[in-house]
Amino acid sequence: MSNSTPSSAPRSTMLQFVPVMLCFFAMGFVDLVGTASNCLKGDLGLTDTEANLFPSLVFFWFLIFSVPTGLLMNKIGRKKTVLVSLVLTAASLVLPIFGSSYNLMLVALSLLGIGNAIMQTSLNPLVSNLIDDSRLASTMTFGQFVKAIASFLAPIIAGWGAASVSMTFGLGWRVLFPIYAVVSTLAIALLAATPIHEEQQAKASGVGQCLKLLGNPAILLCFLGIMCHVGIDVGVNTAAPKIFFDRLGGAKLEDWLFVTSVYFVARTVGCLTGSIILRLISARLFFAISVVMMVLSMIGLFVGQEEWMLYAAVALVGYGNSNIFSIVFSQAMFAVPDKRNEASGLMIMGLFGGTIFPLAMGFASDAIGSQIGSVIVISVGVAYLIYMISRIKG
Repeated sequence: MSNSTPSSAPRSTMLQFVPVMLCFFAMGFVDLVGTASNCLKGDLGLTDTEANLFPSLVFFWFLIFSVPTGLLMNKIGRKKTVLVSLVLTAASLVLPIFGSSYNLMLVALSLLGIGNAIMQTSLNPLVSNLIDDSRLASTMTFGQFVKAIASFLAPIIAGWGAASVSMTFGLGWRVLFPIYAVVSTLAIALLAATPIHEEQQAKASGVGQCLKLLGNPAILLCFLGIMCHVGIDVGVNTAAPKIFFDRLGGAKLEDWLFVTSVYFVARTVGCLTGSIILRLISARLFFAISVVMMVLSMIGLFVGQEEWMLYAAVALVGYGNSNIFSIVFSQAMFAVPDKRNEASGLMIMGLFGGTIFPLAMGFASDAIGSQIGSVIVISVGVAYLIYMISRIKG
C-alpha cells in the first residue's frame, strides 16, 4: 500500500461498499459509552466524576493507539487493520454479558476504545481506496451517517432493555452489548470476504516522523479541531440526560436516556443531508453554518428551562456537529497527500478530546453543583471551531 495519492481511486462496487458501510455502523458502537455511563451511575451509585471516567477511559486509548495504527496500516494494509479492530470490538461487547461490576466495565469499555481507535484510524483511509478524492468528504459524511444510526439506536435499545428485564435474560440495559456483538461478527465475515485493492507501501514512517506532522500548521489546526469535535460529541452525549434531569426533574436519571437519541437522530439527519450539501456548496460555508447552529445550541443549553428549548438545543448541536469530522479530516488528508496513513493516525489521536472533555465536565459540574459546568466546558470546544471557520479551504 502506498502513501502516495493516486489521481483517482478505483470505482467501488456495491459488494465492496456495503461491507465498508457496515464497518462504519460498527464504528458507532463507541457512542454507547455515554448511555452506559449514565446507566452505571444509577446502578453503582457513582458521582459525575466517577461516571464520566468511563467515556474518558474509552477515548484515552485514541491517544495511545492511533499513531501506531497508522504505522501498522503501512505494514499489513488498511483492510487487515480494520479486521483487527472489529475482532477487538466484538470481544469488548461480549464481556458485559457476564456482569456490570465497575472493574469489568472498565475492562470492556477500554477494549471497546482500543478497537475503535484502530477502526477509526484505518477505516477512513480505506474509503479512499474505493472512491476518488473529489467525493472523499461526501462519502466519509455518508459513512458518518451510517455510524450515527448505531449511535442513536444505542439508548433506545438500552432503554427497552431496562424496561423489559424479563425479556432480556436478566441483562436489562446490557442487552445492547450482545446485539451489537452479533453485528460486529457479521461485519468481520463480510469484510474478510470482500476483495479491496491496495497499493504496496514503499517506505514506512516511524513514530517520530509521524508526530512531526504536527509541526505542519494545517495538520495541527485539524488535530485540535478533531479534539473539539469529539469533545462536544461525547460531552453532549453524556450530559444531555443530566441537563434534562436537573432542569425538568423526574423519578430517576434513566427517565431521560432517550434524550441522547434526539442528539443522534439530529446527527444522523445531518450526516445524510450533509453528504448531499457538500456536493453543492463549499466546505467552508457548510462548516460555518454548522458552527452557527452549535453556538445557538450552547445558548439554549445555558438558559433553557423549558422542554422544547432544551430539545431544540440538543437537536441543533447534533446537526451542527454531524459534519465537522468529515470536513476537518478531509482537510488533513488534502494537506499532506503523500502521508495520508500517518495523518489519519494523528487525526484519530485527536479523538483523545473524548477523554479530556468528560473529565473536565465532571469536575466542573461537581464544583458548580449543576450541569452548567458541563455546558461551559462544551462551549470551549465550540469557540475553537469558530476560530477554524476562516481557515477551512474549499
